[in-house]
Amino acid sequence: MKKIVKMENLECAHCAAKMEKAINDIDGVVSASVSFMAQKLIIEAEGDIDDILRKAQKIIKKIEPDCELIL
Repeated sequence: MKKIVKMENLECAHCAAKMEKAINDIDGVVSASVSFMAQKLIIEAEGDIDDILRKAQKIIKKIEPDCELIL
């Protein structure tokens, strides 16, 4: 399943790259891309996408506390 999620308050391109790398390491993620310019997370996953998005949100908050996924 492929899902595109808007992000809010993503203020650092380097942080976006760190998020992308960490989200790609989540079990069940086929591919993930964080677009700093578009403020979007594009994720392709197998399994429970809601659980994967919850894990991704935790990673995002750890790297950039003010950034949120708009689900």
